[in-house]
Amino acid sequence: MKTFKVAVIPGDGIGPEVIEEGVKVMKKIAQLDGRMQFEFTYFPWGCEYYVEHGKMMADDGIEQLKSFDAIYLGAVGYPGVPDHISLWGLLLRIRKEFDQYVNIRPITLLNGAPCPIIGGSKETIDMLFIRENSEGEYAGAGDWLFKGKPEEVVLQTGVFSRKGTERIIRYAYEIAAESGKTLTSISKANALNYSMVFWDEVFEEVGNEYPNVSTYSYLVDAAAMYMIKDPARFEVVVTSNLFGDILTDIGAALAGGMGLAAGANINPERVYPSMFEPIHGSAPDIAGKGIANPLAALWSASQMFDFFGYEDIGEQLLVAIEKVLEEKTVLTPDLGGNSSTTEIGDRVVELVSALIESAR
Repeated sequence: MKTFKVAVIPGDGIGPEVIEEGVKVMKKIAQLDGRMQFEFTYFPWGCEYYVEHGKMMADDGIEQLKSFDAIYLGAVGYPGVPDHISLWGLLLRIRKEFDQYVNIRPITLLNGAPCPIIGGSKETIDMLFIRENSEGEYAGAGDWLFKGKPEEVVLQTGVFSRKGTERIIRYAYEIAAESGKTLTSISKANALNYSMVFWDEVFEEVGNEYPNVSTYSYLVDAAAMYMIKDPARFEVVVTSNLFGDILTDIGAALAGGMGLAAGANINPERVYPSMFEPIHGSAPDIAGKGIANPLAALWSASQMFDFFGYEDIGEQLLVAIEKVLEEKTVLTPDLGGNSSTTEIGDRVVELVSALIESAR
């Protein structure tokens, strides 16, 4: 039996509520499956920690996390702590320190999930976004000159290295080649005449090594339009940090809302732990009410099972999530129901347990 050490950072707002359901489901799966077990270690980092200590995580927090196989993160951000402080002090710090340069965002409209566009279905909305996660527009490079003076100037520099650009594009080509799907690159080379021209050139160069992968390339504004008007044209998508951040929220809206938005921050070489998180944020307006939707947290747990090599379990957990949506009897208010966070977790436990038992 394989033991996986998972660092749990419940974080802020609804983070602790949804992550606890994920831990509950993972424990039950491990108990029933018998091939793995989990050791969960909790860390109290986040905005409350910042208010008390003046920092988002312990000084040696990165060193503490290094020994874990994965990190399970709830949410970051809460009123009173500036967003750039909370983001750069915890989430982005972990991504960068652990070279989690691949961000994986599944955009799939599960059966039963609401969709805001006419004709949206699981067949037409089923795309996988591969987002560069370590540099680009979020490199943190720049300056703030003459602050507070009339000549005040701010510089925010996008950083696109050969190494960083090539490795994320190659990763996406590999995914497309293995799955037999098309690969679409999204950039903005007409306006960003250095970074995005470079991106497009690298996309073409790497593509010469994958002659069997059909490719497309769109400007980001056109891609945003096509995601609404013709989402079926997108299968595997690769894009930069900023564009990926924006477009995947459009994708979340297409695929049932932020309560179903899961994400993985991957270090493919596994030198460092990878991190799995729901993308919905801390939602302070409903924190503590027990009505937060935990399905995104459970979907990110499914991604963790995939990462650990148990794709069958990851698929069974996703099937259980979809079954909850199809049944429409146990849903949180954001999905039109009146059930609690815990009730959703309990129903997923029942469904995935039945799937595991039937697969024996």
